[in-house]
Parts: sequence; C-alpha cells; structure tokens
Amino acid sequence: MPDANETEETPDTFNDVMTNEALVNITWNGQNGDMSSPIAVDSSEEEIRQWVTEAVQNGSVPGITTDADADFSDFVVDRFPPSDSVPHHRVFLRPKTPFGNYIK
Repeated sequence: MPDANETEETPDTFNDVMTNEALVNITWNGQNGDMSSPIAVDSSEEEIRQWVTEAVQNGSVPGITTDADADFSDFVVDRFPPSDSVPHHRVFLRPKTPFGNYIK
C-alpha cells in the first residue's frame, strides 16, 4: 500500500491500445484470458490463431494455464469495433460451441 505521498500505479489497458490495434480475448478449456500485448486490427485470422496458440502453449496468457497441446485452428475469430463503453477494437477467439467448452 503506498503512503500518503505515493500513488499506486495501475496499468490502464484502454490507454495503451492504439487506434490501429486490438486486444485479444481467449476462451480455452473453460478458462478465459487476454493476451498481454495488442495486435494489429488488420491481422488475419490465421495469424491470430497462430499467435494465440503460441501464447497458450508457452503459458503467457494470464488466466489460462499452459497447455503444450493447445490448438486453435478451428476456433472462431470474432471482431468488435470500439464502442462508447470500450474505446478500442477487440478480438475474441472462442470455440465453435456456444458455451466455451472445448473437449480434446
């Protein structure tokens, strides 16, 4: 806890995302997490799937446990533009199932 003269800094993800970037949210094996770095808005679906696969396989997605066998090749890529409540582009990578479960 900071003392009276210090301020506690909290990263402001919204301010760190440029207008040509998007944050990526991933649903995997009943878990959910965001990639730690934004991606280019015009990234292809194949690029996004590959980056997410590598990130989950090496354990760099907070909220998702490391899974060396992770494979997102058949996952859906949903894209959402900025809105009044979320001022940046968003990309969601999710299973084709409506409930987010993926059975290996």
